Amino acid sequence: MVAALTRIFGVHNLALAEDVVQDAFCRALEIWKLRGVPANPSAWLMTAAKNRALDILRRERTALKFAPDLAQLFASEWTLAPTVSEILAPAALRDDMLRMMFSCCQPRLPEAAQVALILHLLCGFSVSEVAGAFVSNHAAIEKRISRAKKVLASSRHLFDFKDEDFSTRLSAVRRALYLLFNEGYHGASADAAVRVDLCREAIRLVTLLLDNPSSATPATYGLAALMHFQAARLPSRIDAEGNLMALLDQDRSKWDAAMLAKGRRLLDVSASGREVSEYHIEAAIAAVHAAAPSVEETDWGSIVALYDSLLALHRSPVVELNRAIAIAQRDGPEPGIEAIEAIADRDRLNRYPFYPAALGTLELRRDRPEAARAHFQAALALARNPAERRFLEQRILACEEQLSAKA
Repeated sequence: MVAALTRIFGVHNLALAEDVVQDAFCRALEIWKLRGVPANPSAWLMTAAKNRALDILRRERTALKFAPDLAQLFASEWTLAPTVSEILAPAALRDDMLRMMFSCCQPRLPEAAQVALILHLLCGFSVSEVAGAFVSNHAAIEKRISRAKKVLASSRHLFDFKDEDFSTRLSAVRRALYLLFNEGYHGASADAAVRVDLCREAIRLVTLLLDNPSSATPATYGLAALMHFQAARLPSRIDAEGNLMALLDQDRSKWDAAMLAKGRRLLDVSASGREVSEYHIEAAIAAVHAAAPSVEETDWGSIVALYDSLLALHRSPVVELNRAIAIAQRDGPEPGIEAIEAIADRDRLNRYPFYPAALGTLELRRDRPEAARAHFQAALALARNPAERRFLEQRILACEEQLSAKA
């Protein structure tokens, strides 16, 4: 709705679009409670929001402020077209969503701000969720989003796919969708460790990119492949009791075979270009996991080599942590701990619970339960939701049982 209304009223009226959409939902809560849900709820909400926007603009005489351009729009586009049925047509909605995604990627904004704006405005992330995706703090992200909205509002229209900076913006859009999926899969949310709805939303949006010939590039296919490989594991991420399951402990028989097959097809198509992106490599890592019947039969050597290639493209402490875990699976806990301690900027992981949890796991593997317990307790203090807390509490209990057995 925000994307559609922004197309109608202009990007400079973004704040108005957000306000009238919120107002429409609030009115629906009141009116539908009394009169019942209408036959076409989407059309009702869009009509209410559009009419509310027109009322506000007329009342505030906005046409005079932006005359003559806005006055001309008043007499034509805003009042005569498009109709609500046209706005809600599937093709129109897809176009609006794509154009809004690309509009958020203003060249004047740094990529981090572009991504934050897409996550917040187009995907509905709260400021806290965006901060979790960036492993940053709430205040910094709130300021970043506020500044980004001001820059976006300086534009007059949604992005046109024929614009010359299309490739640059496409890169930022892919990054935003990557973070959106990760937020669903790894769960920085205070309510849930896994949010399947966000993963599905990311897959839906990346599919929009694949449906557009201009954005259906090898890197986009690589990103789509990665999402499908990861989404295939979702049925085994949480057990029947609601406990979080690490990759090494998952029941692989529950992995979605259809999703895995689609991931392989997408990865094959992504190989059509000459450029290798970080999405290609991460998808390849996921493909190695998907091909292994068990943890023991996983080709950990190939996974370490792929992480080395990924680090050459995109150095990140999280990537280095994952590489260290793979080294521990290949060579044993001691080399894994050494690889973790060699991460140059590991202070950036200080608020990431799975950093001390990884150390705890490796210390437990080398029969040092007291040191492991200390790491798991540090991780527990950083846990972001009940599932993570239960996961870490179980690890602490395992340490205490091992200590009791030694006593």
